[in-house]
Amino acid sequence: GGLGDVLGGLPPAMAANGHRVMTISPRYDQYKDAWDTEVTVELKVGGKTETVRFFHCYKRGVDRVFLDHPLFLEKVWGKTASRVYGPVAGVDFKDNQLRFSLLCQAALEAPRVLNLNSSKYFSGPYGEEVVFIANDWHTALLPCYLKAVYKPIGIYSTAKVAFCIHNIAYQGRFAFADFALLNLPDEFKSSFDFIDGCEKPVKGRKINWMKAGILESDKVLTVSPYYAEELVSAVEKGVELDNIIRKTGIFGTVNSMDVQEWNPLTDKYTTIKYDASTVADAKPLLKETLQAEVGLPVDRDVPVIGFIGRLEE
Repeated sequence: GGLGDVLGGLPPAMAANGHRVMTISPRYDQYKDAWDTEVTVELKVGGKTETVRFFHCYKRGVDRVFLDHPLFLEKVWGKTASRVYGPVAGVDFKDNQLRFSLLCQAALEAPRVLNLNSSKYFSGPYGEEVVFIANDWHTALLPCYLKAVYKPIGIYSTAKVAFCIHNIAYQGRFAFADFALLNLPDEFKSSFDFIDGCEKPVKGRKINWMKAGILESDKVLTVSPYYAEELVSAVEKGVELDNIIRKTGIFGTVNSMDVQEWNPLTDKYTTIKYDASTVADAKPLLKETLQAEVGLPVDRDVPVIGFIGRLEE
């Protein structure tokens, strides 16, 4: 969805501005161009130690890093029809907290342990002088582990975390007793502590990952100036985190468009390519093609409006 769009387009734009950029995401599939680095790390998740392997490819100036672990691959690859978060809408996989705890911890290791030399401008590990951009509730533990595990021993002492909210409705609310699964010191409990009137997953007191991500990060961002205003405007707009966001402040930066991905001169999905000088001739023909394909009356003089977004109650 939108998060995928941002992680597809924003990192190459940042790389084009001269930054060294790495994205870190679960290896949900056998990505054909991402190769095994053979680098592994051991991480404590829940009561067990898990081994994560790093896969890597380099595209458009960006190091794309994928975390290989059965918890990720088995959810999607041929077995569960690409359901990333749960078997059906509104139901979580039981191990979601463990999976995303693994993601956050491995993301903190990657800049230090991966010796990447694909770029002609940068080589070697990224080191500790980094800014982490954590996206949505799945990565909200990252600033917590950074403060609890690394900073006290002098690692990542100058590193910062920006927490970016793409969709406030999904916050990672779990039973309060589950805090123990996260292997964080008790002093973080208050950042997670959350009470709502909802019966799911348990009644009453919960932990809220996004609340902790907002409170423990150095800066809170979102995907448009308007959404930033909306999130602090009312309880329902901020889905009960409006007061927390008002406390920290939030900065909205406009979601832009990847002009390489959406270039009509090179778009592999359209039959007629066009640019600014030929758009007037091409668009009526493309409109007719689309109308025919989806079963609408074919008429080049009828407006066709496209909407990218969600419809929800």
